[in-house]
Amino acid sequence: QCNLTGLWQNDLGSKMRVFEVDSEGNFSGEYHTSVSSATKPIQPSPLVGSQHLDKDGKCTFGFTVNWKKFSDSTAVFVGQCFTDDKGDEVLKTSWLLREKVDTLPSDWKATR
Repeated sequence: QCNLTGLWQNDLGSKMRVFEVDSEGNFSGEYHTSVSSATKPIQPSPLVGSQHLDKDGKCTFGFTVNWKKFSDSTAVFVGQCFTDDKGDEVLKTSWLLREKVDTLPSDWKATR
């Protein structure tokens, strides 16, 4: 079974720490992105999420990161856990980032 608890790092150097996954699959943690277009210095940001606790170990999960410490944006990630040929757990994710915009006509450019 995939264990999300612990420290993870992606190809760009961003780091995620999951504190603990409870018996229902809920978890919290901290995300420290290495990439940002914000003008303020990057800081670790809180995350909350949920994981399917499937017996086959190929668990899907999702989490939200609130960048409130340095930005007006929020990101959501969805993914799945795999085991590679070496036996290491690998997370594959997709994400959406929503930035705050000031007007309804600007909505088109608010989500990446």
